[in-house]
Formats: sequence, C-alpha cells, structure tokens
Amino acid sequence: MGWSHNVTVSGRTAASQEGMPPAKPFDLFPTRIWQVSLNRFSSRFAEWLATIEALRAAAPIPAGRTNRGGWNSTDNAVLHQPIFGELHKTIRDYCLQAFNEMGLASPAFELQSWANIHDRGGFNFQHMHEGALLCGTFYLQVPEGSGALVFKDPRPGVHNSYAKGSGANAFKDIQLHPSAGLLVLFPHWFEHFVEPHGNDTPRICIPFNALPP
Repeated sequence: MGWSHNVTVSGRTAASQEGMPPAKPFDLFPTRIWQVSLNRFSSRFAEWLATIEALRAAAPIPAGRTNRGGWNSTDNAVLHQPIFGELHKTIRDYCLQAFNEMGLASPAFELQSWANIHDRGGFNFQHMHEGALLCGTFYLQVPEGSGALVFKDPRPGVHNSYAKGSGANAFKDIQLHPSAGLLVLFPHWFEHFVEPHGNDTPRICIPFNALPP
C-alpha cells in the first residue's frame, strides 16, 4: 500500500516588494528529538556516579560496541537497579510522551540501558540503534571539553545539495552539546556519533533503548 501526506495551505504571507505574493514555504519530513533537564534529581547525581564507577571497577573490560577510548557496561539493565528507580520511571514517562507524538499511542516496551564512560580522547563512532522503538541518553557528568553528540542528516539525497549549513534544503549535521542532567530522546534510526572527549574528568552518561517486549 502506498502512503502519501497531504499539505494544507493556510494563512497569509506579506506581498513581496514587486507586488507579487511570495511563495509559501513548507518544511517536509521533519525529524523530532526531545530534550528535558532532569536537574531536579541533582542531589542524586553523586550516588549515581559512584554506582557507575563501582560497576566499572567490578568489570573493567568494556563491552565495546561503538565506544572507543573509554568504558561501557556489559550490564544492559542499569536503570533496573533500585538506586535508579526514580530515573527509570521518569525516562519511561518521557518515552510515552514521545510515542504519543509519534502516533504510537502507548506501546508496551522495556528499557535496555547501560553505562557509557569516555576518558580523555574517548568517542563513539557513527551508529544507529536498530530494532528499538526509540532511544536516548541521560547525561550524568559532562565536564568542559566533552565531545558533542552529532546527529547525521537522515536525508540521503541532501548529501548532494549545493547548499550547506542552516539554510532551506541544505546539508547539515547537528551538534548537541549536553550538560549534566539533560535527557535526550530520538528516533532509533537517527544515525549519530560522539566527538572525542577533551578532559581528564570522564564524560558519563546512561544510554538506553526502548525495546518491544
């Protein structure tokens, strides 16, 4: 079955200097991400950081995957630990908001989650989260010099565009510079990478996937 999207033209625009009405712009195929500060949990950050550091000390060999120059946990149920109970529930609530805006109502899902640490020079190479309904990251520690989270333009044809940057129909990658307490959610198919970390204090976050049961 083929699918199409109808664009409804509405509203008015000012006439151009030549007396002709300007063409009305429509931005098609938007890609939505969600961001929210969870600094109301800031009093818990120190114990959450200590928990992740203890996980690394207990199992120092990283899981690998896309992480280089740092450590990530083989435990994929970090948020299920009781100490993260409030955070787990909050992330689930924001996933439900995202699903509603995606037209998915309230699907059943489980959160897969792990700890991710970048030491100086550490990064994540480009990847996506295949098989998930939604994915995201909660940032616990983001010192100065932390690498940005970079989203790749998902439109394959736009790579051939003569226009580059922030203009209409231009090719661009989006850099997100997080801070401690930020929660970010984005589509699982949105390719992204993390730039090299430039501080001796580690960059620490908890990435997650919302997976069908």
